[in-house]
Amino acid sequence: MAASTEPELLSLRSVSAAYGSFQALFDVSLSVSSGEAIGVIGPNGAGKTTLMRVISGLLGAASGEVRLLDSVITNQPAHRIVAAGIAHVPENRRLFPRLTVEENLRMGAYIPAARRRLGERLAWVYELFPRLRERRGQFAGTMSGGEQQMCAIGRALMSWPKLLLMDEPSAGLAPLAVEQVFDLVRRIRDEGFTVLIVEQNVQQVLALVDRAYLLEAGRIHLSGGAAELRDNEAIRKAYMGI
Repeated sequence: MAASTEPELLSLRSVSAAYGSFQALFDVSLSVSSGEAIGVIGPNGAGKTTLMRVISGLLGAASGEVRLLDSVITNQPAHRIVAAGIAHVPENRRLFPRLTVEENLRMGAYIPAARRRLGERLAWVYELFPRLRERRGQFAGTMSGGEQQMCAIGRALMSWPKLLLMDEPSAGLAPLAVEQVFDLVRRIRDEGFTVLIVEQNVQQVLALVDRAYLLEAGRIHLSGGAAELRDNEAIRKAYMGI
């Protein structure tokens, strides 16, 4: 696959991270260009969620550099990283279960730039996800897993991010809901958003993204075009059961 001609939106250079004395990432480098969908695949405990938390400011990097366009955002507070243009759909959705769908969506527009266009953004999310309009007054915690994931994605999109981080969006969902979630990601791509997605469902994610990185034991072991990784024998045996 030819290299993207779009500008580099996100870059990580030799990023390491730890939880106390336990090191979870070792010298990780990757890049995402504007308009791309990039996957990070790997087993449980590989450091995928840690990687997302470092990018979004929820966990500090021990060393290395995270850059968004021309700005170094390493170890910036999470709210500043959201304001800079990165939105994070966390693992297990992390909705406010006793707030309504619409109240959860409004929480995604708390930065000043998004608040100024709240009505417009809300109308756009409802157009993208009609099910959320139907459920707008329902407590988020009473919805199905697939509907909650839809709400979590909609909440992140309320800030109109330059980069959308998605951490295991299919985790814990029934097979039909998994298909629906990946269809949602395709629709988001069609709207022009840049996506970095961490996912254990390797076959599904490699059918969706442009490029991918294989993260194992906190290190990048392989990277390339999605088709190239789909055809890699080691990945097919270890992660796709083929």
